[in-house]
Amino acid sequence: MTATGHARATQHRYAFILLGALQTTLIFTLATLAVPLPLIGREFDLERADLILLSAAYGLTFAGLLLFGGRLSDRYGGRRALTAGLVLFASASAAAPLATGIEALLAARLAQGAGAALVAPAAMAVLRAVFPSPDTYGKAMATWGSLSVLGATTGNLVSGVIAALLSWRWTFAVPLVVAVAALALTPRLLPDTAPSRDRTLDVPGALLATGGITLTSYGLVVTDARPWPSAGVLVPLLVGTALLAAFWHAERHARDPLLPPRFLLDRRRVLALTATALSACGTAMTFVVLSLHFQQARDWSPLRTSAAFVPFAVALIASGRAAGPLIGRYGARTVTAAGLGAGAVGLGLLALTGLDAHTSYAYGLLPGLVLLPAGAAASFAATAVLAVRGVPQRQTGLAGGVLNSAMEIGPTVLFAVLLTLGSDAWSLAVTGAALTVVAFLCHRTK
Repeated sequence: MTATGHARATQHRYAFILLGALQTTLIFTLATLAVPLPLIGREFDLERADLILLSAAYGLTFAGLLLFGGRLSDRYGGRRALTAGLVLFASASAAAPLATGIEALLAARLAQGAGAALVAPAAMAVLRAVFPSPDTYGKAMATWGSLSVLGATTGNLVSGVIAALLSWRWTFAVPLVVAVAALALTPRLLPDTAPSRDRTLDVPGALLATGGITLTSYGLVVTDARPWPSAGVLVPLLVGTALLAAFWHAERHARDPLLPPRFLLDRRRVLALTATALSACGTAMTFVVLSLHFQQARDWSPLRTSAAFVPFAVALIASGRAAGPLIGRYGARTVTAAGLGAGAVGLGLLALTGLDAHTSYAYGLLPGLVLLPAGAAASFAATAVLAVRGVPQRQTGLAGGVLNSAMEIGPTVLFAVLLTLGSDAWSLAVTGAALTVVAFLCHRTK
């Protein structure tokens, strides 16, 4: 390799590290309040429903604005959109620890999600510019897919340690530091991406999609606190559903739609996005349910709760490292099916044995806490490859928005729906069953 080629490879490696750190941090921030939730509840005197809403707030705006964030990235260029998103994300991360009540903390979490909705698709657009070759881009995406579940796991582990040793408020230092560092390094490490000046913003589509996704998600989240027939649930659900129906109709007739309907006609892509959402739901549900179980039913400290998830992190990292070579050898579809199957078994074991306060950790919890992350990391890596396969470069921001939407809909919308089905054990079991069905469909789809 020539000196020029070596320098270019080094530049690409550093660019990937920076973008990967951002993606990991965005999902870290989604999970960062899971373990400290009981502490926040006691400090602000909150009910369980308030805690669920607080946990979901970041994901509501993240998921609701992702499609528009992807279009902004394609329209104005990935690096410019990335910088704007980082400014908002960093500002909200600085405001969150200063909150004196749930209202201010909710506002900060919503603003964090809005910034993340711009950063996530923009990062994928820049990643495509860093690795323009389909082969190298595919390999990069195999690693990229496992970063999300790594971020969620790190968020739970680190936040518990920080909350135990300092305060839950210090957990926001991590996204703040990463965002500020990224703002400083972006002009030096990341290439400028050409904007698509010929593309319109489709503002009506953006408003309909954002309103529909956010209201529907909110309506589903509050079902944990309010009965389904209540106005607080039915009004946002019905209005949100109507907005989504109007969005779908408008996109079919728009000259330059925010989400071209044919983009979701690829059966493999739809299965990949469904698998991503369910895997994200399963991991998020496991963390929230077990974190509350450990601290409330077993009276464990936040530090001990975080330590209980260390095997989860080890299995996750090991599976994530193995996913790339496995995808290269067996194909993304096969690895997706296998990963979903392993995750389903892990959730089933946790549902059967993990929620009894008298069950041994080693025998009742550990098997599920190893199988679930091993399967989730593999499926995340493989579905990321499937979701962006065949997408033209001018739609990279769109692909990033859709993929990240699936990652956010899982821990917010699906999580909220499944928690209303019955006990926590039943919710885990149903999620595992859904993973099994999607694994079978992925295996059968050519």
